[in-house]
Amino acid sequence: MAELTGPEKAVLMLLSMDESTAVPVVAELDATDIKKLRDVALLMREVPASSLDRVYQEFIARTQQAVAVPKGGERYLRKITTRALGEAKTNELFHEGATSAMERLSSADPTQLGSILEREHPQLVAALMSQMSTDRAALLLQALPEEQRSVVLERLSTMTEIPAGLLEEVAAALSTELPTGGTEAAISVDGISRSAALVRKLGRELGEALLENMDQGNSALAAEIRRSMYSFEDLKVIDKKAMRDLLKEIATDRLALALKTASEELKIHFLSAMSKRAAEMMREDMELLGGVRLSDVEAAQREIVETALRLESEGVLSLDTGGEQIV
Repeated sequence: MAELTGPEKAVLMLLSMDESTAVPVVAELDATDIKKLRDVALLMREVPASSLDRVYQEFIARTQQAVAVPKGGERYLRKITTRALGEAKTNELFHEGATSAMERLSSADPTQLGSILEREHPQLVAALMSQMSTDRAALLLQALPEEQRSVVLERLSTMTEIPAGLLEEVAAALSTELPTGGTEAAISVDGISRSAALVRKLGRELGEALLENMDQGNSALAAEIRRSMYSFEDLKVIDKKAMRDLLKEIATDRLALALKTASEELKIHFLSAMSKRAAEMMREDMELLGGVRLSDVEAAQREIVETALRLESEGVLSLDTGGEQIV
């Protein structure tokens, strides 16, 4: 496991100390050091237990003192800073109006930011987008050159974590390359879900154009994004006539399994598209299933969603929710 950086170790140690011990330590730090610790505290989310153990061992070896489990977070760091430096100085360093470099980038004009990022590494652009709201990321993706969009989306889709210190580094110097070292803590990123939400936000025409472009180089990844764009519960938007068409394509036993954990609203939506007798039999089938494995239910639900997506591509039904899209 890679070692934590010096500032990350310092934050962990401060948050491990009792307040009475931490206050005089903070009092010895200058404003620049405290700002560095503040930025690290804002970014750190999870630290592997093995990394914590090594930090504690190093700390104990140097101080010969026991420490407590970290209390965590910027709030505690601000509290002990107030005790050390006073409310006025702390407000200057932590005041609500202060924003990180990442926050300033997130609120920047997407067109201007897109012009800056269009010559940057796609991995760097994807890392930046992974920490933006879906709305802001969609606007930024649209601002990028058309040939770059699918590449960035593919990088975002395969992303699972990024170095914790990267975001502020990118914000401070966008021309730098993505760090290759693994010496920092990591922020978890669900790249597939983020990409799926982003594509839905872009709207059907632009979103499908992006995925078709991705199909040429990575069809499996494009298919996974498509699968993640819609959940089983999203099938509530299908009208009754189209629902009957969907039911013709679904095996009865698979539907009974899929509906086992569905909301009552979705169950009614499916059953209302059946005859009264067929609906009664379906409810009986669900009751007879008894206990089932969640993984089996999810597999059945995915099959039905994929069938719905196929029928949508054939023009048989629509999964369009009519929600607001980025235009």
